[in-house]
Amino acid sequence: MPNANEDNPSALSQVQRRAVSELLRVSPVADDLARRFQDAGFSLALVGGSVRDALLGRLGNDLDFTTDARPEDVLKIVRPWADAVWEVGIAFGTVGAQKEARVGDTVQRFQIEVTTYRSEAYDRTSRKPEVSYGDSIEEDLVRRDFTVNAMAVALPEKEFVDPHGGLDDLAARVLRTPGTPEASFSDDPLRMMRAARFAAQLDFEVAPEVRAAMAEMAGRIEIVSAERVRDELNKLILSAHPREGLTLLVESGLAEYVLPELPALRLERDEHHRHKDVYDHTLIVLEQAIALEEDGPDLTLRLAALLHDIGKPRTRRFEKDGRVSFHHHEVVGAKMTKKRMTALKYSNDLVKDVSRLVELHLRFHGYGTGEWTDSAVRRYVRDAGPLLTRLHKLTRSDCTTRNKRKAAALSHAYDGLEDRIAQLQEQEELDAIRPDLDGNQIMEILGVAPGPAVGKAYKHLLELRLENGPMEYDEAVSALKEWWAEQN
Repeated sequence: MPNANEDNPSALSQVQRRAVSELLRVSPVADDLARRFQDAGFSLALVGGSVRDALLGRLGNDLDFTTDARPEDVLKIVRPWADAVWEVGIAFGTVGAQKEARVGDTVQRFQIEVTTYRSEAYDRTSRKPEVSYGDSIEEDLVRRDFTVNAMAVALPEKEFVDPHGGLDDLAARVLRTPGTPEASFSDDPLRMMRAARFAAQLDFEVAPEVRAAMAEMAGRIEIVSAERVRDELNKLILSAHPREGLTLLVESGLAEYVLPELPALRLERDEHHRHKDVYDHTLIVLEQAIALEEDGPDLTLRLAALLHDIGKPRTRRFEKDGRVSFHHHEVVGAKMTKKRMTALKYSNDLVKDVSRLVELHLRFHGYGTGEWTDSAVRRYVRDAGPLLTRLHKLTRSDCTTRNKRKAAALSHAYDGLEDRIAQLQEQEELDAIRPDLDGNQIMEILGVAPGPAVGKAYKHLLELRLENGPMEYDEAVSALKEWWAEQN
């Protein structure tokens, strides 16, 4: 194990003790698999993030291995042993498997990936890496993205392999590359984004030479597919400290290629300092939204917080009285959000939800701090639909004023709105607002066949429902007939 003192083998550091504990936990699976490779004449080692996480005391049930066996040999060894095997990544030398094993008193499920020693590189025009296989674990580790991910534990003997000082960098909480950062990022430009992600995920510092290479080579990210960029961005946004990673993306220039709307928020203050830094405000809103999460990281909420003000640069106006305005920035921002998320290949449902939250994030302020009418409350709930809880969190997070009195007043006003919503929901089932007559009743009362007139009548009754609340049947029939008479 790592840096064990040969004169005093029991003198293990806290990090080493954690690693031993974690590796012993997964030994029923890892050692069993390693012996099967050994019997077939091959070697197997736990590698990369699995070793890093073991040393950090956070190893889960997703295990990464590396081997000198070629993919076809890996399949022969793994198929009889695993509960399930998949070959999705086999073109890149990776075989996936699933295995249930007893660990202590419980049966646990492990997700396993076994990758042949390899090296890979991009050419200047390709979006796909060229893969070639290697013959030694040292050759495999030097191609890894960062030194903290370039450590391995040879199995089953559990020999620690750390040719690039990953353990020292882990202790120092710093990200360096095994070789030069330029060579590493040339091999796979997505590693530049991964540096930002690990800074956010692990709260690590990025070494100065790595930062410099990111700034110099930022444009290389353009050869990486939108899907890979999106997945890496998601991991960053869903991390424990996304501000750190997003700041690095902006400062390195990478954001100009993957999310240009973010650095565009760094508006220059006007000479009177009348409006706040929208970029800094956005990062604060994101952090405040994260603090309101209840069931773990919420990608929809975090994306909405990050993108809620991206319409401001396009709508900024300097008024005659010296004020700065951003009229309708929420509408412009919703359109920009849809365009950017679509370019990054997000799902249609996620694009729709995040865009809608961006569009609605100012709705609360449109009503001021006065008493909300029942009609206004109904419309607010209807327009938010299933996004209402997230809209509550986004709206509260959007208050970043340092004026404690103003912040308290806004919070109190929103408390009042939520109370009103709860009261009306009890009385009227706001979550399922519909007209008091359905389409069949409308056709029967008016004596009309299906067609545009029925839709118009339905919409009119819905407006009456939102404005006045529920109506009795006879009252609704009367209102419908009155409207119909006006149409004819």
